[in-house]
Amino acid sequence: MRVLGVDPGLTRCGVGVVEGVAGRPLTMLGVGVVRTPTDAELGQRLVAVEQGIEQWLDEHRPEFVAVERVFSQHNVRTVMGTAQASAVAMLCAARRGIPVALHTPSEVKAAVTGSGRADKAQVGAMVTRLLRLGAPPKPADAADALALAICHIWRAPVQNRLQQAVALHAAQTTASKGRTA
Repeated sequence: MRVLGVDPGLTRCGVGVVEGVAGRPLTMLGVGVVRTPTDAELGQRLVAVEQGIEQWLDEHRPEFVAVERVFSQHNVRTVMGTAQASAVAMLCAARRGIPVALHTPSEVKAAVTGSGRADKAQVGAMVTRLLRLGAPPKPADAADALALAICHIWRAPVQNRLQQAVALHAAQTTASKGRTA
């Protein structure tokens, strides 16, 4: 499974590609940050994020895109920029028919470090260890993008089985209602 992780942001949008399957060693295929100038107009910044993500999709051809789920923060400007960059990433993937998964920050931290309250340094250290890197990716947005990809690779099989079970249950319920009508 090849996953593009996206840590959305307007100034720095972390991107990282990881390949592998749950239970086996993972491989980093690329990591970086899409940057936009803070003095540019919002529309231009969103186009720059789109162009950067499109380049990553073209180069790495992921099967899935994992995006950090935007959560409420006290700073409305920050959450708005994050939400807008997140929407751009989801749109780029959807245009290509690539499935998108959203993961909360605490879900990613728990998957990678074992604690949903881990700090950026702990996440960076575990990403470095899990991907057998020489040093933590910089800036932290890049390490967070890799953590998102790792989280998705590890959690996708369980989520897929759960979705299949729910779908099967719904089909059986519908079928049994049809017989009793």
